[in-house]
Amino acid sequence: MDVDVVVVGAGPTGLALAGELALAGVRALVLERRPGPSPEPRANGLGGQVLELLRCRGLLARVEAASGAEHPAPRYPFATLHLDFTGLADPPLRGVALPQAGVERVLAEWAVELGAEVRRGCEVVGLAQDEGAVTARLRGGGEVTGRYLVGCDGGRSRVRELLGVGFPGQTYPEVHRLGQVRVPASVTRRDGGHLELPGVGRVGAGEFTRTERGAFGMGWLDPDVLMVSTTEEAGEVDEGAPLTLAELAGSVERVLGAPLPMEGATRLSRYRHHARAAERHRVDRVFLAGEAAHRFPATGVGIGAGMLDSVNLAWKLAATLRGWAPPGLLDTYQSERRHATARTMLHTQAQVALRRGEDPAALALRELVGELLVDEQPLRRLGALVAGAELRYPFPGAHPLTGRFTPNPALRTASGATDVAGLLHAARPVLLALADRPDLLAAAEPWRDRVDRHTATAPDPVAADALLIRPDAHVAWAAAPGEPATTAVPALREALTTWFGEATRTAAPGHGQRR
Repeated sequence: MDVDVVVVGAGPTGLALAGELALAGVRALVLERRPGPSPEPRANGLGGQVLELLRCRGLLARVEAASGAEHPAPRYPFATLHLDFTGLADPPLRGVALPQAGVERVLAEWAVELGAEVRRGCEVVGLAQDEGAVTARLRGGGEVTGRYLVGCDGGRSRVRELLGVGFPGQTYPEVHRLGQVRVPASVTRRDGGHLELPGVGRVGAGEFTRTERGAFGMGWLDPDVLMVSTTEEAGEVDEGAPLTLAELAGSVERVLGAPLPMEGATRLSRYRHHARAAERHRVDRVFLAGEAAHRFPATGVGIGAGMLDSVNLAWKLAATLRGWAPPGLLDTYQSERRHATARTMLHTQAQVALRRGEDPAALALRELVGELLVDEQPLRRLGALVAGAELRYPFPGAHPLTGRFTPNPALRTASGATDVAGLLHAARPVLLALADRPDLLAAAEPWRDRVDRHTATAPDPVAADALLIRPDAHVAWAAAPGEPATTAVPALREALTTWFGEATRTAAPGHGQRR
């Protein structure tokens, strides 16, 4: 056996998975068909719940440092509208401006530091599996064998194809073009970065301009670099040819009805949106994650969804390889992440409806939604949906925190100040007692080899006496304030068994109760 887990694809999904596995002591090998990091321009940053996950691994500071930029203003595109959080002190959706190449660099460094291996120039062309292993056949000869394999190889996944897993859904006909360009001094720039174009008038920065021919958007990445985008109905497009500056300029002129002089392009891309989900996330010992498992018809969500897939799957693979996983644990990867996919598909397909059409019904829909987004409650709700913060897995238990991403209050412990995210840096399950509950700590004693126990107080009260938190930062169980031991202890033991296997009286050294 070469490794425990073979990961196919060195994008953010695959690298996050390799790092999570290595953190859990699992031997992970990443196979990437390209000889080096991808030169293709992709996502411009990270946003939403994945940032909180990075905080739980101690990686958020590294990502922010790699960004080297101020956090984007809390104003995000939603179809051709905006979610404007500038008036909120605690916006439900935040972002870090770091292009995908930078994200991949941080994740690769982290994974390798932890012991994962990344091999580039290795293209998987065949798969075979039996009861105990998966073998990946490589182009040019050679094989790699692991106990499990995960396809993180993108929307055109070769692993998914080899498995024969269907990828039903829809590809939308609209053509989207995007470029990072410079505009010459001859173009009139107004205060706020808005442009004045002959024959058009004011074109707003950070806004969408709609015409009967399509939509145009622009925003300044820095004082000299302008991001421009267009959306047009399907036309004659050579899908195999790269986008050129001339093609982008022609699209801008068609949409606006006048030219926008552009030069010095540093990024050019053309794409169509897809709404697709794999029929299965698992075939025996092979799994799919990231865009190999789902594609969404909106920008800015795919990278985070893929990384969250990885964190959900990694601890379950590690538990299985270590021998303490309860029956059916690996199957929960598919059920949980399909639930998450459905929530993301909901708002991204809604964005398709909002950005399409110029008839009176389409105009009325955009106007009505725009009016709703001026009010704080719908703005917060939609922001939480886009961020993924409202996701709740359908776990057993009536407590409102069960199934949700853990809250992250500041904590005071006997060892000093920390927060919940700080307790999850090791990616181990945590039982956190927030009240004087020796009964609950004692109940978890037989699981001390795999569940860390902590006692702390929170300056800002949490509506729970205790939280049982999975390695992926989701609350597996919670005790209501003052809940009697007669109900809390049996429920805790059931949750521990459900997620972390049967109890044992033998504890591994170096782990256990911490105060």
